[in-house]
Amino acid sequence: METTMQSNPYLMSYVIFGVFALLSYIVSARLKYKFKKYAGVPVCNRMTGREVAEKMLRDHGLNNVRVVMSEGVLSDHYNPATKTVALSRAVYDGSNVSAAAVAAHECGHAVQHATAYSMLQLRSSLVPAVNFASMWLQWVLLAGILFIHTFPGLLLAGILLFAVTTLFSFVTLPVEINASYRAVKWLDNAGIVTYDVKPYAVDALKWAAYTYVIAALGSLAQLVYYILLFLSSRK
Repeated sequence: METTMQSNPYLMSYVIFGVFALLSYIVSARLKYKFKKYAGVPVCNRMTGREVAEKMLRDHGLNNVRVVMSEGVLSDHYNPATKTVALSRAVYDGSNVSAAAVAAHECGHAVQHATAYSMLQLRSSLVPAVNFASMWLQWVLLAGILFIHTFPGLLLAGILLFAVTTLFSFVTLPVEINASYRAVKWLDNAGIVTYDVKPYAVDALKWAAYTYVIAALGSLAQLVYYILLFLSSRK
């Protein structure tokens, strides 16, 4: 592996990127299939995603959070700065299990924000550092690889920047998983999903979580590669 990295420092990086790009494609395709499948399963009270979101927010006393429509597919998100839950058109207007699960998940983030959920606070505190790292990461790593023997400190700086983004990916995991847990628990308690369709909501959110898992593992694998490349150059 050391010989491969020294003779062609891009090869292993391309292999890692290719493997995780393929995994990401597979999970993304599976996620779209699941959401399309469960979009055909109506919720018992025919509530739309917007109505589900508004009810969950009311039930948690979050009257200062607005529900708005956003463009795009699976573009749903919660914006803590504007206190808005943005739902894609299919979720906003949909009265099915997929729409209810996504709407409740995004409201789960709003609840996390309101209750000062520790991992969300940690994630938010990392945003400035991640924005800075993302701005310079590509160029510093490229320069570090090109001048690995002349200026090894450049690659080390790139590794530190990449470590910040990797940490952010892993901190995101519990935030997303917790939001899904809150969503399913509330959907069940509020009677939005019945016992027979609850597993569908769980399954849809599980595949959504897998996208974050793949991204985090891919980032970690890439980070380990750069570390090994740096260590091999010092011998």
